[in-house]
Amino acid sequence: MSERTYKRLRMQLQLAGHLPARIALPTGYRWLPWRSLLMERHAQVKWRAFREDLDGQVFSCLSRADGCLSLMREIASQRTFCPQASWMVAYQPEPDWPPADVGTIQGILRSGGTGAIQNIGVVPEHRGLGLGRALLVQALHGFAEHGMATAALEVTAENEVAVRLYQDLGFRTTEVLYRRGGTGEQVHSQDTFQFDTGLS
Repeated sequence: MSERTYKRLRMQLQLAGHLPARIALPTGYRWLPWRSLLMERHAQVKWRAFREDLDGQVFSCLSRADGCLSLMREIASQRTFCPQASWMVAYQPEPDWPPADVGTIQGILRSGGTGAIQNIGVVPEHRGLGLGRALLVQALHGFAEHGMATAALEVTAENEVAVRLYQDLGFRTTEVLYRRGGTGEQVHSQDTFQFDTGLS
């Protein structure tokens, strides 16, 4: 187990007045709305997206296929699981090709009118096409449909690409915390509404 501590940012977006328009997927990609029978496929995408990534170092469950499946079961079993904020993206460039699952996101409704993003995962070979942004915006609309006033997520500060994406969509950091690598256990936190980028 890693002894390293990772700096994480909790970020929030006020949905009223900041809800971006839905994003059309690139040619060959299509949306798959949540269905319980897709749970294992969500888990597989999550594993492929995070197994060799930074988040797989922070949370060891994300680096294992069985860990991702357990996490998906835990997320989907929650009473406040939000199907409208949980999506997959599939890639099928030709009708006679088998579709490949390449992106995933899940959402949960929290008290106080907050929609919480659980994970945004895009497999490495399909990154750089705007799929992560499209998934996030799709989830934000799902939260808005449920009357949520705020969307929230957590990201590792070193993941500069993700941090900039969230900032570009209007998310702002509300808390800086530190998690132990492997377990993801929180070891320290600091409330901050002045924190700007988290890229120090």
